[in-house]
Amino acid sequence: MSRVFNFSAGPATLPEPVLEQVRDEMLDWRGTGMSVMEMSHRDKPFMSIAAEAEADLRKLLKVPENYKVLFLQGGATGQFAFVPMNLMPAGGSADYVVTGSWGKKAIKEAGKYGTANTVARPADDVFNHIPARDGWKLDPNAAYVHYTPNETIEGVEFHNAPDVGDKPLVGDFSSTILSRPVDVAAHGLIYAGAQKNAGPAGLTMVIVRDDLIGKARPETPSVFDYKAAADGESMLNTPPCFAWYVSGLVFKWLLDQGGLEGMAERNQRKARLLYDYIDSEPFYTNPVNPADRSFMNVTFTLANPELDAAFLEGAKAAGMPGLKGHRSVGGMRASIYNAMPEEGVKALVDYMKDFVKKNG
Repeated sequence: MSRVFNFSAGPATLPEPVLEQVRDEMLDWRGTGMSVMEMSHRDKPFMSIAAEAEADLRKLLKVPENYKVLFLQGGATGQFAFVPMNLMPAGGSADYVVTGSWGKKAIKEAGKYGTANTVARPADDVFNHIPARDGWKLDPNAAYVHYTPNETIEGVEFHNAPDVGDKPLVGDFSSTILSRPVDVAAHGLIYAGAQKNAGPAGLTMVIVRDDLIGKARPETPSVFDYKAAADGESMLNTPPCFAWYVSGLVFKWLLDQGGLEGMAERNQRKARLLYDYIDSEPFYTNPVNPADRSFMNVTFTLANPELDAAFLEGAKAAGMPGLKGHRSVGGMRASIYNAMPEEGVKALVDYMKDFVKKNG
């Protein structure tokens, strides 16, 4: 068997020990004689899987007791609508900090349900930095403040939660959750699709403070209502059982790696290795302000864009697929999520050095 170093932005690489355990349990989960994919979500075997996953996620993120942890469907894109449906009253408003493509999508969706204020956004949509906090124009009447801690497409990341006073802070953590410790208590609500750092596509994690539950608009469908989801223990309807199970295995793997503190150290080493080389070689350029660079998604361009295709073809041939930048920005993007080993980043840097020798 030959495994590649998968630099895809998502669905992304998963830890090999997790994949091996999934393989071993595929036909018979712990003596039940069936796969997790075949279980009733109401029976004790899956209920135990769900309970363990929630307990481990709470442990990893140090989730306070006054927060609900929900395992839902619809991805982060679904949450772009779920959040205003649950938190923004009819005729109300919310503040949005827009630092990249996903922030743009989030505010556009929120505008369908009320007034979505842009409180900070780089001039001319040049998403290569985070606007200084003292320039944000927060609305005192806004129901919440929304931000995107990590923008996968542009490679821009908040390294700490912004201070927004007593307003509930809502974060789309899809591409950075579980990569480092997070101050959950600084947020009113955190949501994240699983397919970057937590598991397969199909599962969405929502961590929401108790006092923000139960405020959904009357017209909100039950499956979009956080209170209904919480009351039903995330099983108002059939949940994405297999993705929930695999994510639970990833949570246990993360605990074995030293938790989020251990992952943060590893992820910072990987990112430094790649950024240090890019900064040292004029053939490659990263456009993001160094203080705002993502630890998860390293974007870069080649000095000669005509060589992009050759770079990508050579990388794939060398066992490193998934490096093509998003179609909206072009260039390259190396997504180095938790399960990407340091050896993968070293292999990429070696390939980049060799490419310069042949084409520089």
